[in-house]
Amino acid sequence: MSDYNTALNECMQIDGAMGVALVETATGMALATAGNPVGIDLTVAAAGNANVIQAKLRTMKDLGIKEKLEDVLITLDSQYHILRTFGREDGIFLYLVLDKAKANLAMARFRLAKIEGALTL
Repeated sequence: MSDYNTALNECMQIDGAMGVALVETATGMALATAGNPVGIDLTVAAAGNANVIQAKLRTMKDLGIKEKLEDVLITLDSQYHILRTFGREDGIFLYLVLDKAKANLAMARFRLAKIEGALTL
């Protein structure tokens, strides 16, 4: 088990990590951040990505999908953005920004899932 500071520090050790935020889905508020990705305000991005999670959850509900949302991947020209929901408590997600040239996407998703699984709030 790890606290959120430890979890965010572990996220920053993932190859290619540029920044990470622990985000409340309902409000989009970044509860904690680490890193300083160039050109990205993590608090603004957290709010926008909360809208992405909310939209996906509404769509799943509309479709009658009863499964749990694990993560959402957004791919840009030079970056990956991973939104990883918190498995034990609804309403929280980890937002990780990766440099595409330095990251191994499969390994990043694996490590982020492990970090999320050990995180206690």
